[in-house]
Amino acid sequence: MNDQPAPPQPQTKPGVASAEDGLVILDGPSGVAVTLTADAAEDTGRSLIAAAETARHQISDKRSDAIG
Repeated sequence: MNDQPAPPQPQTKPGVASAEDGLVILDGPSGVAVTLTADAAEDTGRSLIAAAETARHQISDKRSDAIG
């Protein structure tokens, strides 16, 4: 019998950010919540956008490799 848990699956629903008392609160899927300073939130946002662009290129490259 395999007692190992299934690997986590990627989330498809975006988190929602709000500002409260000078802090940024990111409410994500499955009850995930993160509180950030404004600077940390900006840096995180830029990092997320860059990573999303890289991930899209990786998917595109895999599809191109599979075709040709």
